Amino acid sequence: MSHLLVAISSHGFGHAMQTMLVINALRKRLPNLQITLRTKVSPQFLAERLQGDFQLLPASSDFGMCMHSAVDIDLTASAAAYAAFHTNWSQKVAAEAQALTATHADLILADIPYLTLAGAQQAGIPAVALCSLNWADIYWHYCAKQPNARKIHQQMQAAYQSAQYFLQPEPAMPMTDLNNTRPIAPLAQIGTNHRASINQQLQLTPEQRLIVVAMGGMEMPLSIQKWPKMQGISMLVPPAWQTQRPDTFAWGNLNLAFIDILRSCDALITKPGYGTFTEAACNGIPLLYLERPDWPETAYLETWLKKHTRALSITRAQLEQGAIMENLQQLLAVPKPNPPKATGAEQAADLLQSLLQ
Repeated sequence: MSHLLVAISSHGFGHAMQTMLVINALRKRLPNLQITLRTKVSPQFLAERLQGDFQLLPASSDFGMCMHSAVDIDLTASAAAYAAFHTNWSQKVAAEAQALTATHADLILADIPYLTLAGAQQAGIPAVALCSLNWADIYWHYCAKQPNARKIHQQMQAAYQSAQYFLQPEPAMPMTDLNNTRPIAPLAQIGTNHRASINQQLQLTPEQRLIVVAMGGMEMPLSIQKWPKMQGISMLVPPAWQTQRPDTFAWGNLNLAFIDILRSCDALITKPGYGTFTEAACNGIPLLYLERPDWPETAYLETWLKKHTRALSITRAQLEQGAIMENLQQLLAVPKPNPPKATGAEQAADLLQSLLQ
C-alpha cells in the first residue's frame, strides 16, 4: 500500500482546501492509499473536507507571514521570523530529512512548506509542490530590503525548485523564477443548493436575498451588530461572532456543509483568498470582497475573478461600517456568467497517481 505524506501550511484554510480536493480525487483512483497529514490546521476542518481515514501529525514546517489580523501583515515580526527560521539552515534541512524518513512515505505533497521540500530532497523522497503562490515570492515582495534577504530568498527558491513538479492551480502567481511549474485548472469544491430548506428553517420568503459573510480561515470579526438594516437582505455569519439581530443568522445552526451554504446563497462578502474566490466563482456565486492591494497575489486573483464571475471590491471602511447596499444591488443586477470548470484536482490526481505507481 502506497503512503502519501501531505504537508500543509497552517496560514489560513486555503492551503488545506486545495490539498483536500486533490487527495479526494486521488483516493478515488487509489482507495487503499495511506494518507498522513502534517499540519496544524484544525482537525475538524480536515475531517470535514477529507473523505476517508487519515493520520494526523500536528506539526508545521512553515508559518507564512506573521499577521496583526486576517489582512494586516506584521512586517517587522515576519522579517525577524524568517531570519531566525533560516539560521542554521543546513541543520534544519537535515533534521527535516530525518523526520520525513521516519514516516516511510513514498511521496510527499507540500502546499507549500518549503523546508519540507528541501528535507525531502535530502532524504531522497520524491516530492511535489502544489499552490497558487509560494512563500519565496511573498517573502521577497515584503522583505527584499532586509539584511540577508537575498540568501534567505535563494534558499527558499532552491527548496521549491527541488520538487519534481510545482503544480499551479488557476489563478496562480506567475512564479517565473521556477522552471518546474505545471499549470492546472482551478481547484474548487462544488456544493448543493439547499435554498428552499434554508428559507423554511430561517422563515425567509423567496424574495429575500441571503448573503453569506465569511472572512476566510483567519479570524476577522466584523461589527455586524452596528451595520445598518438592509431592506430585503438577510445575512449568514460565523457562529463565533454571536451576532444578535433579527436579519442575521449563524450558519452553524443550519447543519449544512459550508460549501452547500455558499451554493445556496445570493452573494458572498469576503476578503481575497484563493479558496474563497474559486469556490464562489465555480459555484456561480457573486461576491463583494475587501480591497487588499498590498498582498501580491491579489492582482492575479482579481483578474481571474472578474473574468469568470460577478465581483466588486469594497473598501475597509465600507466593510467595517456595512455601507455596502449600493454595491450589493449593483452586483446582483449583473447577468450571471457561465461558471468555470473546477477540474484541477483531477489533473493533479492524474500526476500524483503516476508517481505513486
